[in-house]
Amino acid sequence: MTRIDTTFAQLKSQNKKALIPYVMAGDPGPDSFVNLMHDLVKHGADMIEVGLPFSDPMADGPTISLAGERALAGGTSTRQAIEMVKAFRETNTDTPVILMGYLNPVEIIGYDRFIGLCEEAGVDGILMVDLPPGEAGTFTERLANHSMNEIFLLSPTTLSERRKQVMTHCSGYIYYVSLKGVTGSASLDTDAVREQVQKIQSETNLPICVGFGIRDGDSAKAVGEFADGVIVGSELVKHFAELTAQSAPSEIALAQAKIMAKMDELRVALDLLV
Repeated sequence: MTRIDTTFAQLKSQNKKALIPYVMAGDPGPDSFVNLMHDLVKHGADMIEVGLPFSDPMADGPTISLAGERALAGGTSTRQAIEMVKAFRETNTDTPVILMGYLNPVEIIGYDRFIGLCEEAGVDGILMVDLPPGEAGTFTERLANHSMNEIFLLSPTTLSERRKQVMTHCSGYIYYVSLKGVTGSASLDTDAVREQVQKIQSETNLPICVGFGIRDGDSAKAVGEFADGVIVGSELVKHFAELTAQSAPSEIALAQAKIMAKMDELRVALDLLV
């Protein structure tokens, strides 16, 4: 079992739902990012999705796209992002870390080298937004051979053939995109999401985690009633919007305090479901 599998098994035994924050590696600056990861765990994160900065993020809305721009401007590369995970692992060997990004930087590094770097750093899962399961080739198997899960997205518009391919290739958990749009989109139709998630649950034993649209405790609690976990990104990342890598430590600390207050709100809401 991977760390992701173990964590979901533990949560299920406790009748709890996973809280999975998304943050962009190196945002707002590379020096503060590892501490941010540790703070997320202290405030209830069961796993952490770490974004890999990329210049053309097709699935990301303005908030996450700007986070990627800040990270790139601060000098964070894919290799450096992986090094940040490795630094996190020096004192945290339990919390699963999933890298979420786009395929181009991976192809530049090389698949085998990328997988080797991730394994050495203690990465637990990979989600490549623009790598369809039908084109993943042996990538899924190679990740499994190195005790890593390959995560895939499903959305309200996913065609049945691709849905079947996701069920075949995906491991760890399925990331269900709750909205027709990019990250940070506005409205969340909980009833529609419930219907789709329950349909997916009838087709697979994998945990289903819902992202795109979790904004507050109410939405987290509503989704947590039927999903195995909630993923929150833009609502956290937005607090770094006015910062740069050169921002004063006091400004960064204030922004992080707002993120942790949001994490506490979401954790409390999910724990009320127990």
